[in-house]
Amino acid sequence: MNFLAHAYLSFGEPKILIGNFIGDFVRGPIDTIYEKEIVIGVHLHREIDRFTDTHPVVKGAQALLKPQFGRYASVITDMYFDYFLGRYWNNYHTQNLDEFAQDVYKVIDSYEDILPENFLKAYQYMKYYNWLYAYSEIEGIRRALTGISKRTRFDSKMENAHIFLDENHEVLRQHFGDFFDDLVRFSKQKLSILKAEI
Repeated sequence: MNFLAHAYLSFGEPKILIGNFIGDFVRGPIDTIYEKEIVIGVHLHREIDRFTDTHPVVKGAQALLKPQFGRYASVITDMYFDYFLGRYWNNYHTQNLDEFAQDVYKVIDSYEDILPENFLKAYQYMKYYNWLYAYSEIEGIRRALTGISKRTRFDSKMENAHIFLDENHEVLRQHFGDFFDDLVRFSKQKLSILKAEI
């Protein structure tokens, strides 16, 4: 999943949110660097990614994309699912999406001093372009995927992925809906387990 989903799946806990956001940007003995709740957030991020990567509905969505996008189908699927979460945000959260996004940025800003440099570089763009809100619109997804396509080693065709999304909107939305409820249940259970274990 992408940043909006990881923010949502932090369930309003600021330190869990920080760990959830830096999960891809930290390695090694993180428990000696960060406090317990942030470490839990990092582990939660990785469990969310593992659950997502192995879920049959996600694999089904990726299979739809692979003929056109090949190895990049998983990256695009993550972006699509953030789009659907943002597009249908009111089905999942009582707070307005833009207000939620601004609250997330405020939390991250308040922990800036301890965040890894490689995350902060990405975060500057995230906040400036308001990715958490922008992903809820086709144009926002187009800009993001076009930007990623410029950094890929191979011809990803990601600059055209917004067209595929538009043309296959309903079937992809169904995949998202079938998957996301499972992910929310899993994430809540896993967070409880991690809090008891770590």
